[in-house]
Amino acid sequence: MTYDVVIIGAGAAGLMCAAQAGYAGKRVLVIDHAKKAGKKILMSGGGRCNFTNLATTPQHFYSANPAFCISALKRYRPEHFVELVERHGIDYVEKAPGQLFCADSAREIVSMLLTECAWAGVDVRLATRIEAVERCGEAMRLTTSMGRIEAGVLVVASGGLSIPTMGASSFGYDLARQFGLEVRPTTPGLVPFTLSDQWKARASELSGVSLPVTVSTRLKAFSEPMLFTHRGLSGPGMLQASSVWFPGESIEIDLLPHQDAQALLRHAREQTPKRQLATWLMDHLPRRVAQSLCEWYPDGQNTQPLAQYSNAQLEVWADRLNRWQLKPAGTEGWRTAEVTMGGVDTQAISSKTFEVNGLPQLRFIGEVLDVTGELGGHNFQWAWASGVACGQAC
Repeated sequence: MTYDVVIIGAGAAGLMCAAQAGYAGKRVLVIDHAKKAGKKILMSGGGRCNFTNLATTPQHFYSANPAFCISALKRYRPEHFVELVERHGIDYVEKAPGQLFCADSAREIVSMLLTECAWAGVDVRLATRIEAVERCGEAMRLTTSMGRIEAGVLVVASGGLSIPTMGASSFGYDLARQFGLEVRPTTPGLVPFTLSDQWKARASELSGVSLPVTVSTRLKAFSEPMLFTHRGLSGPGMLQASSVWFPGESIEIDLLPHQDAQALLRHAREQTPKRQLATWLMDHLPRRVAQSLCEWYPDGQNTQPLAQYSNAQLEVWADRLNRWQLKPAGTEGWRTAEVTMGGVDTQAISSKTFEVNGLPQLRFIGEVLDVTGELGGHNFQWAWASGVACGQAC
């Protein structure tokens, strides 16, 4: 079997790339070891797929080579994908500023991509195992469970290591190393934090409680909700922070984001001197969180009136509210990580065609590369953009 383009991976980037190459007149084959196409698309966004973010810019991505993503993102923008979605009659909603989700089901996005591939004449083969890949002159040769395949261009869109139950594997990284490419260290990204000892027990008691916070790491701060879980801390704010957190470091949580807790407490002491601190906390935080803080830090049992708190005591409480320090034990790891940080080093990849320098018949796109977006649809936009750029250049 001989094809102009063979794409490994029937996910977001792979299917997008396949349709573009097919429309360009190429004979295209997509192969995947999974029995179903777009498995990660189907589970994303709670089954509704946050398929893009209207505010996507290169600043929303992490990479050792931050300029690499600029070209593709500039050429295929969120409005281009929205136009495709609308052309297929898919209803969508904006759940948060810029974050677009399917109104009904992520299945519609997978169906759209497979329809585009069918219209473009793409051959999609699932449940196909790859046994070997080798260079064959100016082409590539694959030995698979469906036989030997010759490819003028081989595109690797096999994804990263996140959520192994969905079929994630190190295939793309192993193949990159086989052909002499560097793979930057990979770690779980957009993943909940775990806590240990007493803090794990405390978080567990508050499991299911959410509140707006600003969480800061050494590198960056995010103002988004935090969710207590049985194992630790989750929610958008914690997922974002996990991508720029290093093991052993503390995180700082502002429980009253954009408010000066010390000024608020002093004002309350002046205006309502007989009020108890515990009561004041319940007016500013979820009731269970306020009660827990009083249990964790029982200064005078927090039952004395605010009038009896000195400036120093109020400052201590202000620090707890605006600068609460916690040291995560770790993260939940690959099992629940939404993305993979790190990946194939882009220094050896063309940002315009995604071909390997000196080996144009081999290309890498999507999550397998060392390009990772923040939460909120940015990673899907990278999949679409890198897929389009590569597909049009094949």
